[in-house]
Amino acid sequence: MKQERVLLMALGVGLILCIVWFIGSTFDRKPTVMQQNSFSTNSGSSAAASGSPMTAHSNTTIVPWDYKVEEAKVGDLLGEDMVLLPNNELIFNDQNYATGDQVWVLSYMNAEMSTDATGRNDVTLSAWRPIKTFKTAEEAKDDMAQLKLEIKTEIDIIGVYKTEYQGRFRHFAIVQLPSGHTIKQPIQEDRYNSLKDKKQTQAVLEEVHDYQSYDSAMAKFRGWAE
Repeated sequence: MKQERVLLMALGVGLILCIVWFIGSTFDRKPTVMQQNSFSTNSGSSAAASGSPMTAHSNTTIVPWDYKVEEAKVGDLLGEDMVLLPNNELIFNDQNYATGDQVWVLSYMNAEMSTDATGRNDVTLSAWRPIKTFKTAEEAKDDMAQLKLEIKTEIDIIGVYKTEYQGRFRHFAIVQLPSGHTIKQPIQEDRYNSLKDKKQTQAVLEEVHDYQSYDSAMAKFRGWAE
């Protein structure tokens, strides 16, 4: 009995020592990669604090910018994909084309638009990327016509102004498009006189829709309608 009691006490002491060692090692353990990242963010060394393009004072959006249709030739076939010549662009071979076939390619370009803390706008255009191929130019242009629409609509006039240099005047109009973007356009003096007392005017716009999300569109100024 005495020996059993001593053995149980020894086991109990050993268990307590193991628990104490485990707790101590937990507090001494170095943070993992995920923990280090979270600590860095809290300490102010995150991307926003280090001066990366996405700062707390910038607003960046990506919008559809343009589409084009061009003729190309099918090069190598790589599984279900094909290479378009002469630019060696890879695209899905959805119509079972063969090497050497002539195709018409619909390509798109988007724009990254950012505004800094001072209100200055900056636009960065992407490279052209093919998105769809067609057997005829007519099919391709019909498809593009659904993505690029020319419309006549009213736009808001923010204001007009003129500058003088060595006795010569230049006139400008600042207008806001339906997308919310503000642009400056040089104008003739007669248009300056006709716009200076107006709040709105008619303009021709080109609506460029996103082929993946049609409701997302960019309005581009294409001229005055009056």
